[in-house]
Amino acid sequence: MIRPDPFYLIVGDAGLLERLVPLGVRLVQLRVKDRPEPDLRAQILRAKACCAAHGTQLVINDHWQIALSLGCDFVHLGQEDMDSADFQALRRAGVRYGLSTHDPAELDRALAAEPAYVALGPVWPTLLKKMKWGPQGLDRVAEWARRAGDVPLVGIGGLVPERLPGLFAAGAASAAVVTDIAQAKDPEARCRDWIAATERYRQ
Repeated sequence: MIRPDPFYLIVGDAGLLERLVPLGVRLVQLRVKDRPEPDLRAQILRAKACCAAHGTQLVINDHWQIALSLGCDFVHLGQEDMDSADFQALRRAGVRYGLSTHDPAELDRALAAEPAYVALGPVWPTLLKKMKWGPQGLDRVAEWARRAGDVPLVGIGGLVPERLPGLFAAGAASAAVVTDIAQAKDPEARCRDWIAATERYRQ
């Protein structure tokens, strides 16, 4: 099982991705919401070109059919996306996928689909979006890591660099970061902080 980079950047548009990936980002998810399909395709193509130029792994959130048609090789799916996803088509195309989980039943479902990683969140309170799940905490991270076995675990939600030691000690392989960078006064400087903070966790 390939372990994801310990710093997993998530951005909401290709413009921010193009600013941050050249700083040394190795793993980035493009999470574009509520755009018409032509815009989605344009965003994905821009992100794909940038990541190819810098040797960065690109993950496309939700839009697996478009990702498949554009030759992307990694997608991230939420539980609702799993209902309509054609996992056989993704496997045939060599597309890896990560899956979101929030409770034990969702984890069991995700692991049965043989993902490249499973994500757990929110680990800490998050400002990203309203969720029906409260903060999961590090005990849940440790439980998920045990249950996932060889499948890498990504922690997401409320992450700041100071919380990394606890997250990785609990068994997470990667820290997914959204608002701490996207809402920073200087996203580039904050991204550099994250790259430096996760350097010692790289294998």
